[in-house]
Amino acid sequence: MSMFDEFKKFAMRGNVLDLAVGVVIGAAFTGIVNSLVKDIIMPPIGLAMGGVDFSNFYVALKGPHPETLAEAAKAGAVTLNYGVFVNAVINFIVVAIALFILIRAINRITTPATPKEAVEAAPLPPPEEVLLLREIRDQLRAR
Repeated sequence: MSMFDEFKKFAMRGNVLDLAVGVVIGAAFTGIVNSLVKDIIMPPIGLAMGGVDFSNFYVALKGPHPETLAEAAKAGAVTLNYGVFVNAVINFIVVAIALFILIRAINRITTPATPKEAVEAAPLPPPEEVLLLREIRDQLRAR
């Protein structure tokens, strides 16, 4: 078997194809989340904080300190971009919440529910000590 045939066999496995589809969907989802955070979530937060744009929060370590991060980069300043980091953390939180909701929904669909009647109708058996005491009681009554 040639190396090409082995690779073809490997690439056509179901797991590899599923992974490839997951990566493509994940990349598309990342674009959506980035837009959600940048265009929907952060503007109201910035407005509530007095018109602040988090993506322009930075500290110039060396060089000039212009108004925006883009101007600082253009001027060649060395910057610590903590505002971009805040946006990335919010992106992560949004993705984590979305994945939690998705996985929770999938688990509810795939896990068979126990009928409420079965749970209520099936009492737990008594402990072994209770059974032994009942046996002793019944033997004493029989005498």
